[in-house]
Amino acid sequence: MSYAGPDFEPPQNRRPRRGPLTVALAALVPGALLGWLVYETVGGSGDDGGSGQASVRSSSPAASSVPSDDAKEPSASPEPTGTSSASAPAATGPLKGKVVVIDPGHNPGNFQHASEINRQVDIGTNSKECDTTGTSTNDGYTEAKFTLDVAHRLRTLLEKQGATVKLTQDADRPYGPCVDERARIGNEAKADAVVSVHADGSGAGNRGFHVILPGAVHSGAADTRAIVGPSRDLGERVAGRFVAVTGSAPSNYAGDGGGLVTRKDLGGLNLSTVPKVFIECGNMRDSKDAALLTSGAWRQKAAQGISEGIVSFLRG
Repeated sequence: MSYAGPDFEPPQNRRPRRGPLTVALAALVPGALLGWLVYETVGGSGDDGGSGQASVRSSSPAASSVPSDDAKEPSASPEPTGTSSASAPAATGPLKGKVVVIDPGHNPGNFQHASEINRQVDIGTNSKECDTTGTSTNDGYTEAKFTLDVAHRLRTLLEKQGATVKLTQDADRPYGPCVDERARIGNEAKADAVVSVHADGSGAGNRGFHVILPGAVHSGAADTRAIVGPSRDLGERVAGRFVAVTGSAPSNYAGDGGGLVTRKDLGGLNLSTVPKVFIECGNMRDSKDAALLTSGAWRQKAAQGISEGIVSFLRG
């Protein structure tokens, strides 16, 4: 499967492309191109490329105003619940009997629990911090707020298709869960698909989305060999529909312009035993991407695109 979406203006130091990356059916191309026109109208392409490497996520979110169209979030409970937030099984729909786990990246309370989220956990290949605070726009709209909002929208859409949907966190615990627990929630749910929702914190001028796929890892507690293939299928479908629905182009700083990146250093992927991908929906540190990420209307499109990719994967 392949999709075609216009590229951002590439970074000045970017390597030549190795060739187009197949992602979704060719039938998506007209929709993707039409969406790109909308994207250009809203934000336009970046004026110049970035360094090609994402920056380290900020240690604490800025505190300032949030756009008025942002959905209200539930407050955190005083103690971790130890369980994921789940929907009631839907009675009808094409996804009846399917379980989807949505992993909203970064709990809104993480920044108040530095010692807890900085403790090391085993990710199979090595150890990493339990979690991070995530990033934010320059105006203070946090990644944690963004991911939870998109997760709620995504849950609603998938429930309408008949799926049972679980969230790894719903701002219902003070911090976390840690990356190893995030993976475990999907595994224990025997999820048919897991998508971890994020937004990046790269340099200004770096724009676009990318989907992160698990690499083949067999070390310690990690063994992704059985999920590499189905996870790629899931990721390709999510990327293809995300292009078509949102009009966003693949990242101009990660993935060589194809929108897909394979990594072996993420505990949430390494420890998964079910098909799972991450999606970085855009770069919060670029003003043009930030204008999209802080728009409720665009977040609905993002959720719709991710949902359609999941539905396509689950229906085969």
